[in-house]
Amino acid sequence: MLRSLNCRNVVAAWVGVLLAVAGAASLLGASLTLGNSALWFAVCVVPPVVMLMVWRGAPPSTIQELLYAVDRRD
Repeated sequence: MLRSLNCRNVVAAWVGVLLAVAGAASLLGASLTLGNSALWFAVCVVPPVVMLMVWRGAPPSTIQELLYAVDRRD
C-alpha cells in the first residue's frame, strides 16, 4: 500500500482536507478576515512545499544492494 503512495497524492490529500475544514468552518459562521486568510494560506501551502523539498527521488542504495549487484554480475 505504501508503495503506491506518492508525493503528489499526499499534497492533494493535504490541501483537500484543509479546504474541507475551511469550508465547514465558514458554514458554521467563522469570520474570514485578511489575517485568517493569510493563516489558512500558510497552513495550506507551507507544509506541502517543505515536504516536496524533503521528499525527492528514490532513496540511495544500501551497502547490501551494492554488494548484491556486484556479486550478481554475469
